[in-house]
Amino acid sequence: MGQKTKYNDGFFEKMFMTLFARKMEKFAAANSKTTKKGWLEHDYESFVDVSKRVMQGRSRLQQQEVVREVLLSMLPPGAPAQFRKLFPPTKWAAEFNAALTVPFFHWLVGPSQVVEVEVDGVKQNSGVHIKKCRYLENSGCVGMCVNMCKIPTQDFFTNEFGLPLTMIPNFEDMSCEMVYGQVPAPFEEDPVSKQPCFADICKLFGTGNTSIAKQWIILGFLIVVLCTGSLANPSSTICHKLQA
Repeated sequence: MGQKTKYNDGFFEKMFMTLFARKMEKFAAANSKTTKKGWLEHDYESFVDVSKRVMQGRSRLQQQEVVREVLLSMLPPGAPAQFRKLFPPTKWAAEFNAALTVPFFHWLVGPSQVVEVEVDGVKQNSGVHIKKCRYLENSGCVGMCVNMCKIPTQDFFTNEFGLPLTMIPNFEDMSCEMVYGQVPAPFEEDPVSKQPCFADICKLFGTGNTSIAKQWIILGFLIVVLCTGSLANPSSTICHKLQA
């Protein structure tokens, strides 16, 4: 994974972190060690912590539904319908939203840039390349990436806004491709559904397993990493958060 990326968050970044964290806190499991934070007191770590607590005790689909409800709660009434009128699924709409993603998603995913992609045989500038996803890097959790970001974001744009979106995370270097205008594949056909866990860095790894079994799995994982240099272990079991 390399050295953890450092960010200098300003007023707007902390504002978005606070808005989302407060909305998600309503669905999060209680944490006696966490005190209620005031406005602009949230940092990225506390935002990720809320995300982890939202996952606790929920199935994969329930986690995704929480994100959908949070996203809807951030919008004024009737916003999805208005979005559909303003941005029908055209090449222009896909390219425009890709351009908006770079500045507005920076606080969440880190640096990104618009790139050319091919959608249904047509080349267009509706792709966004995220250099190293901040959310994945800080959570270290495949399940959180897929259940709390990729799938609900895809579904929200595709089903609520009517603008197809496919997100393609790279679990080797933690980059990600967002392709506006491309209809996402069903979860069962998406490669992420078979993605192994980041066993050495994920704090949610092994929930429900015995400590001895977990130690043996991690030991095997580290051996593979040393031999192949790969962060995602192709021979390990699928991340359990993708199976729930």
